[in-house]
Parts: sequence; C-alpha cells; structure tokens
Amino acid sequence: MTFDPNCRRCQRLADFLCQVKIDHPDYHAAPVAPFGDPDARLLVVGLAPGMHGANATGRPFTGDHAGILLYQTLYDRGFSNQPEAWAADDGLILKNCRITNVVKCLPPQNKPVGAEINTCNDFLVQELVGMPADSIVVALGSIAHKAVIKALELRQKAFPFSHGGEHRINEKLRLIDSYHCSRYNTQTRRLTAEMFDAIFLRVNALLNEKTSY
Repeated sequence: MTFDPNCRRCQRLADFLCQVKIDHPDYHAAPVAPFGDPDARLLVVGLAPGMHGANATGRPFTGDHAGILLYQTLYDRGFSNQPEAWAADDGLILKNCRITNVVKCLPPQNKPVGAEINTCNDFLVQELVGMPADSIVVALGSIAHKAVIKALELRQKAFPFSHGGEHRINEKLRLIDSYHCSRYNTQTRRLTAEMFDAIFLRVNALLNEKTSY
C-alpha cells in the first residue's frame, strides 16, 4: 500500500490533526496523498505537509511557499502544465513526475520525530518499489535523502547527502539530492532558483538518455 488516507499509526500526529481540524474546519487536516503520474520516472520526495499548504489543500506543496519554486521549476522543465499550484482543483497536471512526502501528516512545528519518519517509511518503500526502470528520485533535503536510503535498505554512510549529489542506487534507480525549497533556504539564498533549476536540468538529461543507467 503506497498510501492510507485513514492512517493513525502516529498518535502524536493523529491528535495534532484532530486539533487542527477543529481550529481550521475547512482544511484537509488528514494524511496527504502522493500527487502526479502513477507511472512517472521522476519522484520528488519532500519532508511533510505544511500547515497552511498541503495540510490545508490536501495536495503536496500546494498553497505554500515551498511550492512556489518547486512548481515553477517543474513547469519550466516540462514536468507540469502550469507554473503555479494553489488548490487541489486548480487543473494542475504533472507529466512523468510524482510528488510525495517522507511523512504524510502535518507534524507540530513542521518537525516530525524519528519514530514518525520510520513509521511512515513503509509507504515510501512501496512508492519506490513501484517505479519503472531507469527512474530518478529527487530528495529535497537530508531527511528525505536518509528516508530514501532507509526505504531501500542501504547503508547511510555509503550515500552521503550533498546538494547536487548523485547516487546510483540500484539497477533501476538514481538518487539526486537538493536542498529543500523551503522559505528559509530560498530567502537566505542557501538555495537559489538557478541552483534548483540545475537539479531538474540534470534530471531531464538523464531521463532523455537512450541507454539505461
């Protein structure tokens, strides 16, 4: 199973979502499903839904600051039909791309704990197992990177995180790392639009190669 809309295995997250739903009755306030082409060769892995973004709209990176750069870049590189995402019914369609999060539920203060990351990891396992040959995973941030490595039962030390780092994971998957497109990273210019675009330029180059990895 790659997603369970009724999952309540993490009690802290389940209780928090119940309170959020009381405070914001019009918010999604539930586990957020992966979004995009189910047969995509590109999977973008984020950390967790944002309070007033995916947690509100019910779609990854939709309605929050991090989604501004992500969806603009995906559009610029041919992975979507429009550059903005503001609501689950805005008509956005991803092309050969799918977006998911390490943790499917909104965590307090946007910080999931290790046990919650580990509990949610089996969903990521199934998402990765189901990808077609010659696929690419883009991990947004070190936590997403580590979750992907864990999901594939690999040694963390063998695959260090670095922005722009590439890792040949197995015969069908390649992992590319990027700093997360968060408000903090973009406003401090730890991650610029040019740096982020370069990640997806590389993705396009790899996907367009006629030979497999």
